[in-house]
Amino acid sequence: MICISVTPESRTLAKVDILNASTQGDLIEVCLDKLIKTPDVGDMISGFEKPILVSCRRKQDGGDWNGSEDDRMQLMRTAIVAGPAYIELDLELAGKIPRFGETKRVISYTSLDKPLERIDAIFERARDANADVVKFTWPTPDLDGAWPLLRAVSQKRDLPVVGMGLGESSVMFSLLGLKYGSPWIYAALEKGMEAHAGQATVSELDEIYCWQDIDSETRFIGVVETGDTGVTTCRILNAGFRHHDLPWRCLPMQVGHFDKLKDRLDRLRMNALLLSPHTAEQMLEFIDRPEEAVTISSYADLLFKRDGGWHGYNTIWRAALRAIEKTLGAESPEDRPLDKRSVLLIGATGATRAIANGILKRKGVLSLSAPSDKQARMSAEKMGVRFVPYTNLYDTLADLVVIADPSVKMGHHKNELNPTFLREHMTLMDIGGYPDETELAAEAKSRGCRVVDATAVYAEQLSAQFKSITGQELPEAIVQSGLDG
Repeated sequence: MICISVTPESRTLAKVDILNASTQGDLIEVCLDKLIKTPDVGDMISGFEKPILVSCRRKQDGGDWNGSEDDRMQLMRTAIVAGPAYIELDLELAGKIPRFGETKRVISYTSLDKPLERIDAIFERARDANADVVKFTWPTPDLDGAWPLLRAVSQKRDLPVVGMGLGESSVMFSLLGLKYGSPWIYAALEKGMEAHAGQATVSELDEIYCWQDIDSETRFIGVVETGDTGVTTCRILNAGFRHHDLPWRCLPMQVGHFDKLKDRLDRLRMNALLLSPHTAEQMLEFIDRPEEAVTISSYADLLFKRDGGWHGYNTIWRAALRAIEKTLGAESPEDRPLDKRSVLLIGATGATRAIANGILKRKGVLSLSAPSDKQARMSAEKMGVRFVPYTNLYDTLADLVVIADPSVKMGHHKNELNPTFLREHMTLMDIGGYPDETELAAEAKSRGCRVVDATAVYAEQLSAQFKSITGQELPEAIVQSGLDG
């Protein structure tokens, strides 16, 4: 069940917000703390088929109430007389407002500063305050922060517990809550109407995360990637899972510390993780059994738990090579357009080394440079390829230039790549802004270079990861639709 929060400022528009929310949600939370004028609560919540939950939170509880406590108490007493399905009361207010009619009491406790570790004493206080549902709210910056809240929701108790996670992992907590028995989860009606920063809208939970498909049988695939790319990955893969009628769904994750991660993933019965370029190097210590490409590059972007251990795989080099070879005119897997071709890699990241390993497999003649000569030399020695000092780039001839390092920027200052480096005969692949087009890639197009589309690399990689997880093909139409947003 999903609870859509509306936070009206105008009494006139409040009923419009409730009506809009009632077409999409199972339970509507009407937050009174932003209203500029005292409302007629009875009139505001009347005439709707969906159950209403009324709340009025103080600033220390994450709300916007600016009035006195006496006024807030009087407002909530008036609200409960209006007969909503639920009323939310914090512990301080709950003892002052008795049960009335058939309205159920959600007794809430909020910690805006940090997650709580022990909730039993607070739970008992809420029970003593005549709770029907107990609600906990606290920050969930990562899995570590969300874990106690998830434990509170999933533990068998004689009163149901709901949770609201705050911050980057609030979506992760909500999806886990659906699987592990939360009576409902929270969503905003639309952008700009969030009850807290980072709260997902109901359309995002529906269109990206397929919340209505999630139940106790759902198997989650962890997507350890933040920002727009992580959202797009979840959208595309979930659409693929749904297309093949598979029980998997993506779980956006921020993992926190590694010391308890394996145990927590076991408890969540998760056996696959997709890693972002940033975490692909950070999580190497987590891997029990790396494949050869991971060992060579110190970069893993796909993890599976098999045979009692976590196996690490590298999919970026295969996706990059496929996109490069298609751009260079390869029409079949047997074509090898990189054979003896002069290739210059700029960057010293794990992704750079992973692609270098692939190019060497294709018999490319490889040189490596980076803004940091020290890092470039170390990477070149590790890969067994020629090192080029950064100041010598402009004297280096190359047919193909590959960049997989976000620190490589176009410009005219020291350690920036002057666009005059680009020559019309060159082919450029820049995935430093993966999967978005970089400024340098756009400049290369304007100078007549062939450019490998970073989005094509991303699509290739997603398709490969999907097949590795499911054994099924990811339809191109689903990928394109997800990229279009």
